Amino acid sequence: MTQRILVLNAGSSSLKFATFAASGSDVPSLDLRGQLAGIGQGEPKLTVTDEHGNRARWGKAEHMATHADAVRLLIERLLMQDRPEEWLGAGHRIVHGGARFSEPVKVTPETLKELVALIPLAPLHQPHNVAPIEALQAALPELPQVACFDTAFHACQPEIAMRFALPEKYWQAGLRRYGFHGLSYEAILQALPAAAGGVPKRLVVAHLGNGASMAAINEGKCIATTMGFSTLDGLVMGTRAGSIDPGVLLHLLRDGMSREELEKLLYHESGVKGVSGLTADMKTLLESSDPKAQLAIDVYCYRIGRELGSLAAALGGLDALVFTGGVGENAAPIRAQVCTDAAWLGLHLDKEANRRGDARISAAGSRVAAWIVATDEELTIARHTQRLLRR
Repeated sequence: MTQRILVLNAGSSSLKFATFAASGSDVPSLDLRGQLAGIGQGEPKLTVTDEHGNRARWGKAEHMATHADAVRLLIERLLMQDRPEEWLGAGHRIVHGGARFSEPVKVTPETLKELVALIPLAPLHQPHNVAPIEALQAALPELPQVACFDTAFHACQPEIAMRFALPEKYWQAGLRRYGFHGLSYEAILQALPAAAGGVPKRLVVAHLGNGASMAAINEGKCIATTMGFSTLDGLVMGTRAGSIDPGVLLHLLRDGMSREELEKLLYHESGVKGVSGLTADMKTLLESSDPKAQLAIDVYCYRIGRELGSLAAALGGLDALVFTGGVGENAAPIRAQVCTDAAWLGLHLDKEANRRGDARISAAGSRVAAWIVATDEELTIARHTQRLLRR
């Protein structure tokens, strides 16, 4: 009997899910994947596709106020349709593992308490990651669950890359550069051998989406990344400003802004949405004739170029750049602008390959290769879950 794996990847108002058939190899095979979007925002949108990408008929999703409601729908339509022994377990994306978790772990009552204790480090993400674990635990207490951490990939960074220039007591208290999107970076390293014939020694991966970050990877290991203590740092994002002078924040607080207002500004009202005054959607900005839309795009790409130079310096040079994520995989003008600005590094773009969205978009003879590689966080979680529960 083939056992199945449920993968849950929770966002602030969405729940991505996928099911895989466990296999004798390292790579489980996809059955279906889907997304419940608009949780807590009226009638949610439910999309489900099979392993070939064809839309599956699942009916409508009723109003769901919380992620727990969404999980109950999945339990009803997925888990309860089969015998319990047909499910190997469930794997979850957890944004923050703190200094404690540097690899996937099986969820126990003690583990769950530690995940809840980490909520202050990622207040807008961690609660939504924990909620599906609690919902599954309440409904199916015998179902094994595995927590996979976005921060784990970056735990191998050298201490000098993680340190803030603060007194020692703050380092001991866990104030450091953790890095995020680690499951996506893992997925890229797993996919690169098939796409590029191997993993380049000095590699920068640009995960560009509504949330965005970049990582410098040397011989398969992360040595630096743009996100730091929180998911606010680094690149300009859809609604997040990225790197900002802390003095600006102190000024706003002294000027009367509350902590809650500041948090809302930094997480929800900044980034390309804030600069353009229009939207956080990159496709809409690229199609707009509004000068503010172009300004937002220019600021977005400028920061990518600055961070690319910094990461190349950390690597001591650059062999390849990979674009991934919703913007990285689909926005040819963004890739073109970033690659054009990186000509000083020896990267030369093949404009037609980029326009077509080919796997390799660097020109013949380019010293630095550029690739488009689709990320698959759910498959990475499924691999970890299968390995850990079959150990």
